[in-house]
Amino acid sequence: MNIEAIKSNYEEIKSELPDNVKIVVAAKTRGLDELKAVIEAGARIIGENYVQEAREIKEALGKKSNSLKWHMIGHLQTNKVKAAVEIFDMIETLDSLKLAAEIDKRAKEINKIMPVLIEVNSGEEDQKTGLKPEKTVEFIKDISLLKNIKVSGLMTMGPRFGDPEDSRQFFKKTKNLFNEIAAEKINNVQMKYLSMGMSNTYKIAIEEGSNMIRPGSIIFGERDYS
Repeated sequence: MNIEAIKSNYEEIKSELPDNVKIVVAAKTRGLDELKAVIEAGARIIGENYVQEAREIKEALGKKSNSLKWHMIGHLQTNKVKAAVEIFDMIETLDSLKLAAEIDKRAKEINKIMPVLIEVNSGEEDQKTGLKPEKTVEFIKDISLLKNIKVSGLMTMGPRFGDPEDSRQFFKKTKNLFNEIAAEKINNVQMKYLSMGMSNTYKIAIEEGSNMIRPGSIIFGERDYS
């Protein structure tokens, strides 16, 4: 896809969103020119699936990267946490006590409070990462005691369907969980962001309460994995 088309796609999505909805641009496998185009169009949050890819893109962008927020939106391995805490402004995929402890430890080393979202496996799919909904509240209560992590909301992928409407029930379930956790008023926990919805589902997600979406292919075109 050409640069002007990328800019136009981003601007079109942005123009139709409610003011409270943030766009996390899903940048996995995208090149430097593609990222520059979407930044020029107004993107301010870049979502990366891999720590090394994020580091390389940030270095290539130079000072321009300082005006952006960087979100980890892929599964994070514990051996990558030290680098991730240094690179990212938010980790959207926290889903285990082991990972939480490592993030807390590495953030403390650099005197940082690391904002995180808790990844919920809303479809309860065995092959996917994320916490089962019924275990999420207890998990958040456990990690709320960690001093260098700030729980800022929830994130879900939801099962992948051909028809976006089929995702609605899973977004609704996650929003209900979000509200339940907010009502608990757990110390050091703020239900501020609900990250749901990608290129084919973000409109449904917003209708069900999402205020943070993660589009990629609708901006850049389909990925070329060759």
